[in-house]
Amino acid sequence: MRDASSRQSNSAADSDSNSDSSAAAEADTAACDLCDLQTPPEPITASDVDGTFCCRGCLEVARALEQHDDAPDESAVRSRAAGDGTDAGGRDLDELDGEDAFLAVEGMHCSTCEAFLETTAEREAGVLGATASYATDTIRIVYDPDRLAADDLPDLVSGYGYTAADRSAVDRDAGDDDGLARLLLGGFFGMMVMVWYVLFLYPTYFGLEPVVAFGGYERAFLSANIWLFTSVILFYTGYPILRGAYVSLRAGQPNMDLLVATAALGSYAYSAVAIVLGAGHLYFDVTVAVVLVVTAGTRYERAVKRRATGLLSDLTERQVDEARLESGETVPLEAVDPGDRLLVRPGERVPLDGEIVEGTAAVDESLVTGESLPVRKAPGDELRGGTVVTDAPIVLAVGDEAESTLDRLVSLLWSIQSSRPGVQRLADKLATVFVPLVVALAVCTTGILLATGSSPSTALLIGLTVVIVSCPCALGLATPLAIAAGVQAAAKRGIVVAAETIFEDAPEVDIVVLDKTGTLTTGRMAVEDVQTVDGVASDELLRRAGAVESLSEHPIAAAVVEAAPGAAADGGTLETESNGEPAASGRTDTETNGGGDTGTGSDDAVAVESFERTDRGVSGVVEGERVVVGHPDFCRERGLSVSDTLESPIDDARAAGRVPVAVGWDGRTRGIIAVGDSEREELDAALETLSAGREVVVLTGDEGAAADRFRAVDGVDDVFAGVPPAAKAETVDRLRTRGTVAMVGDGSNDAPALAAADVGIAMGGGTELATEAADAVIVGDDLEAVAATFDIAAGTHRRIRQNLAWAFCYNGVAIPLAIAGLLNPLFAAVAMAGSSALVVANSARSLGSSE
Repeated sequence: MRDASSRQSNSAADSDSNSDSSAAAEADTAACDLCDLQTPPEPITASDVDGTFCCRGCLEVARALEQHDDAPDESAVRSRAAGDGTDAGGRDLDELDGEDAFLAVEGMHCSTCEAFLETTAEREAGVLGATASYATDTIRIVYDPDRLAADDLPDLVSGYGYTAADRSAVDRDAGDDDGLARLLLGGFFGMMVMVWYVLFLYPTYFGLEPVVAFGGYERAFLSANIWLFTSVILFYTGYPILRGAYVSLRAGQPNMDLLVATAALGSYAYSAVAIVLGAGHLYFDVTVAVVLVVTAGTRYERAVKRRATGLLSDLTERQVDEARLESGETVPLEAVDPGDRLLVRPGERVPLDGEIVEGTAAVDESLVTGESLPVRKAPGDELRGGTVVTDAPIVLAVGDEAESTLDRLVSLLWSIQSSRPGVQRLADKLATVFVPLVVALAVCTTGILLATGSSPSTALLIGLTVVIVSCPCALGLATPLAIAAGVQAAAKRGIVVAAETIFEDAPEVDIVVLDKTGTLTTGRMAVEDVQTVDGVASDELLRRAGAVESLSEHPIAAAVVEAAPGAAADGGTLETESNGEPAASGRTDTETNGGGDTGTGSDDAVAVESFERTDRGVSGVVEGERVVVGHPDFCRERGLSVSDTLESPIDDARAAGRVPVAVGWDGRTRGIIAVGDSEREELDAALETLSAGREVVVLTGDEGAAADRFRAVDGVDDVFAGVPPAAKAETVDRLRTRGTVAMVGDGSNDAPALAAADVGIAMGGGTELATEAADAVIVGDDLEAVAATFDIAAGTHRRIRQNLAWAFCYNGVAIPLAIAGLLNPLFAAVAMAGSSALVVANSARSLGSSE
C-alpha cells in the first residue's frame, strides 16, 4: 500500500514542484525546513508540501511524513525523553545565542548527577545553559565567550568528586582503574572484618563460646580494628555511593544511593556509638555487606557505559585543525578566511567546505556521505570539508561560512550525545517514591517507639532495621545484574551492547529505520553479473579487464580485479551508494604508463603495456591487443562498437542500481560487467522478522534505481530517497512523533541519526563514528542479528522487572516485620543478603527468547 503511495508521491513531486520568485529572493538567508541547511538560489518546493527545501530528498521526506501525520509537534518529540537538548530550566540550548563546549566528566555516578551538574554550571555568570548525560559522561555548555574563556569551563563543574576536561583529553581508563582499586581494597578489608566476626563476635551473639577466647582488652582492640577497617570500606570504597546520596539531596531527586547510604551510615553510626557505650552487638558487618555488594554489582554496569565516548573522541582527533595555503604555508584553521585559496594534496583531507578553482581529482566522500565510491570533481564543483582527495592535487577556494561538513557532523553528534537522557533505571524512578517512604517509616517508627516509652537504643535499633531490611542491595542489583545477563547473551549472538538504555527502549520500538548501503546491502562493490558476445568466455573477459584495471585505484576497478581469475582475495572496497554510472577513476587528462605487471595476485600475472587512464575509463595493451574498460560511451569514443545484444544488459544493470562496465578490444565491445553493491543474503529473512509488529522505513542518500529497487521488497513500508546526511537525524526526530524509533546504519553520515533515535544499532563493518553513536553494534555484520537484538532486549527487560518485582514483594513482607520489632539488624542483613542472592540467581539464568 505504501509502495504505491510513495510512487504516486514521486510523480506528484515531478509535476507540482515549483520555485517562486519570493523564495528565490530569500535564498541567501533561507534554511531547509527539514535539515536547516541553506537552500539553493531556487529552493525546492512543491504545491502540496509546506516549506522550502535544500534538495528533492528533503522534500520527499517532508511529504511522506505529512501524509501520515499533521505537522510535526516539536513538544511531542521532546516529551519522549527528559533532557533532549534542553537544560534544567527546559530551554532549548540550540536556540541560545552563545558558543558550544562539550566536556567529558569523570565521576558521574547516576542520573541525578545530570541535574546536579546542570544546576552547578548554570549558577556561573556567563553560562547560558547546560545539559549533561550520564549515559556518555558528557556535559554540553552554552556560554558567552565575552564573559568566559573556554579554558575556564572545566573548573566550573569540577568538584564534589567530579572532574571535567576537554572531551579529547580524558584518560577513560584512569577512572576505571580507580573504581577497581576501590573495590579491591574494600574487598580486602571486608574479608578482615568478617574474619573477626566469624571468630569472635557471631558466636557470642548466639550465646556460644568464641572460637578464640578474648577478654576486655582484646575485645576493645578487636572492636577498634573492625571500626577502622569498616571506616575504610565506607568512606573509600563507598565514596561514590555517599557522593551519589549527597548529590541526590542537592538535586532534590532521591535515588537508590540515598537508601544505600542511609543503611550503611545508620548501621555504622549505631555500631560506633555502641562501642563508645560498651554495648555488645555491633553491626559494622551490615555496613560492609551493603557497600561491597552494591559496589560490585554496579561496577560492571559502569564498565559497559564507559565505552560510550571512546570512539567519538578518537574521531574528534581526526578532525582537521590546520590548512595549507596555495603558497604551501601551513596555518591554523582559525586563521583561514572565506575566499582563501587552499592547496590539498593527494591523500589529504579537505579542511573546509569550498569550491575547486584549479585541478581535477577523484574525491572520497565516504566519511561524510557514506558513499565511498570516489566522485570526480573539477573546477567549479563544491567540496565538503572532511572528504579526501585521492589522486591529484587541487586548489580550493574556501566557502562563505569557512566551516567543514565533517565538523558539522561531529558537532551534531556530540550535541545529540550530550543531550541524550541518562540511564534512567526503573529502580531509580521508583526510588523517588520508595526512598522517602522507607526513611519516613523508619523515622515514624522510631518516634512512635520513643513516645510509647521504649528505650532510645531499642527505638533506634528498630528504626535502623527498617532501613536495612528495605533491601537496597536487591534493588540496586536488579538492573545491573539483569543487564549483565543481557550483555552476555548479546555477545554470544555477535552483538556488542554499548549503552544499557537499549534494554529499556528496544522492546518499545514502533518504527525501524534502515540505512540502505552497508545495512541492507553488503556495502562493498563486487561483480554481480557478466554478459559476453562473440563467443568470448566470461573468464577471458574478466581476465583481460582485470589486467588493465589492476593499474587503476578506482573501487570499481578493485571489484573487477577481485573477480578476475587468479585474483587475490583482498580486493574490493568499503561501502558505496552507486548512482548507476562509473565515477571518475583518476585524472581528466590522459595518463600513459609504459607498462608493468597487473596486481591480480596471480602467479601468471598478465603484462600490460601503454596503460592509459581518463575520467571515464582505462585502457592498455594486453597480449598485443588494446583492451578498453569503462563507461559504454568511453568504448564508443575509442572506436569500439556496442552491439544491440549488449544494450539490454546495460539497461538492466542501471535499472538494478548497478554500474555497467564495458570491456572491448579489436574494434568491438565484447561484454558488460555489472558491478554493484548487492543485497545481503539474509535480507528477506531479516525483514520478515523486523516487520512483525513494526513499521520498516528505508533511509538513503541514493536516488533513482539504487533506491527504487527496495520499494517493492516485502517488509519495507516506506523508502525515503535522496536524503542528505544532515537531514537523516531530523527525519528520525520527526518519526519519533509517531512512536519509538530504532535506526540501523553503518556510515559516518548515519551517526547523527543513530544518536538521535531512541535505539541506534550499527553494523560492525561501519565507520568509527557510526559505531560510537550506536547503542549496539552487530559485530558479524549479520542483518538477522538486528532482530535478535530486539529479542534479547525484550528478554532482559522482563528479567529486570522480575528482579524488581521480587525485591518489592520481599520489602512488602520484611518491612512490616521490622516495624513490628520481629527482626533485628543482624537478621535484617541476613534477609537482605538472601533477597540479593535470589536476584543474583535469577539474573544468572539463561536468557531464553521464550522467557
